[in-house]
Amino acid sequence: MYKKDLFSVYYNTASAWQIKWGIIHKDEQGERDNTMIAMHCVIFAGGKSSRMGENKALLPFGGYDSLLQYQYSRMRTIFDRVSISLKEGMIPDFPCTVIEDRVKENIFAPTAGFVALFDVLQEERIFVLSVDTPFVSKTELMALLSRDRREHDATVARTLSGVHPMCGIYHRSLHQTFRRMLDEGDHRLRKMLQASQTCWVDFDQEAAFANLNYPHEYEAALQRLKQEGMLA
Repeated sequence: MYKKDLFSVYYNTASAWQIKWGIIHKDEQGERDNTMIAMHCVIFAGGKSSRMGENKALLPFGGYDSLLQYQYSRMRTIFDRVSISLKEGMIPDFPCTVIEDRVKENIFAPTAGFVALFDVLQEERIFVLSVDTPFVSKTELMALLSRDRREHDATVARTLSGVHPMCGIYHRSLHQTFRRMLDEGDHRLRKMLQASQTCWVDFDQEAAFANLNYPHEYEAALQRLKQEGMLA
């Protein structure tokens, strides 16, 4: 479940937390583990979930109360900094760091989230992952990281079925592009990537990038967890 929070704060380069719009909840993430990826990962969970018929981020998964908590806990074992992108004023009921969309209108595209995270985070590049891709592993994440270069605007996963724009690394060079897209109501992420300096990283394993958009896909994912010896 979600709950309201009265305060907004943001993270600055001095590692201080100050009241402002943006990140609205913080938990202690402890000392940096040198085995982790030294990059900020943002899990996008502000979608409409219209095809699922309910908020898929809140569905129980993998022994956790929600898919969102599962993804957040999993990414915290891989990245040294993890946040969640959500609609304004809503945070999960478990300790986490949330970045709010600044847009108040009924916009569920990730465009607003990209603008907010680059406004808030003092990072040159950020790894983004959709909440509904629970089978992307550290192997895929490390492959994307190994191909990323300073001159890129983005480094994004691609399989035979198509591109996966919500699994990849985005650079600050796209900040103003996202802002323009938001102002113009243009939320065509794939078109933007095609017009940018994007490095496409090809993967053979479609199963790693399975999305949970429909109820039958969620049920199939639960069965897959059981088959792989994990809690559903």
